[in-house]
Amino acid sequence: MIEINKNYNESNLETMAKMPDNFIDLTVTSPPYDNLREYKGYSFAFEEIAKELFRITKQGGVVVWVVGDATMNGSESGTSFKQALFFKEIGFIVHDTIIYKKNNFSVPFPDKYHQTFEYCFILSKGKKKTFNPICDRKNKKAGQSGGIQSVTERDGTRSKRSAKIINDYGKRHNVWEYDTGMYLSTKDKYAFNHPAIFPEELVKDHIISWSNETDLIYDPFMGSGTTAKMAILNNRKYIGSEISEEYCKIIETRIKECGGLFFNSFETELSNEAGT
Repeated sequence: MIEINKNYNESNLETMAKMPDNFIDLTVTSPPYDNLREYKGYSFAFEEIAKELFRITKQGGVVVWVVGDATMNGSESGTSFKQALFFKEIGFIVHDTIIYKKNNFSVPFPDKYHQTFEYCFILSKGKKKTFNPICDRKNKKAGQSGGIQSVTERDGTRSKRSAKIINDYGKRHNVWEYDTGMYLSTKDKYAFNHPAIFPEELVKDHIISWSNETDLIYDPFMGSGTTAKMAILNNRKYIGSEISEEYCKIIETRIKECGGLFFNSFETELSNEAGT
């Protein structure tokens, strides 16, 4: 049995074992990678988790996998690309790659450029079913005509028409910038007891882009609970897995403060859908 709108204090493999096939609309997560941070002594089996994510994702659903690379002995690990290629091997489509640029943060190196970004791999199970583009890029020629276009009429003749007026804002590009750090990633002070916090705006933008209202969102590495919080605030349902009891207390507090019981009315419906 799997409950909706609940964070499970257990390994993500245990949680996913409770889920039926083709169950989750969208996964948004950032796993611990390359041992960059001590994570309460826990480790994770990447390939097993990837295969389970493929099983539980609905046809047309998406996994957003946020990851970077450590530099060790003068060489980047390549973990990000190795994982993306494995996802592709097991059946996912690497639909898009978005650069998550961290403002107010950089990792300095004496002999290379400062590291300020991570990758967001957008992995779809078959052709993605949802794309709600965020249009917040200011068009330099907003309000102007796109010029004169030559078109072919139905009878085969050629004619010229005025192009459409350019909108004020266009679809954003694939480099997304966010302020990070204390009170910038989130205003929730106690969330910073976790060492690696998702910026709330980053998670929100992915949830809006790749899912619709009332869709079911999963985070197998729930961490400080940002995915659950953003799902609730954007009218989605959620399931989370977090193996650390300490971090689960942070998640519980954040969920309660943002109205985490808002979707209880959906639990019976989805439990029936899951055959529980």
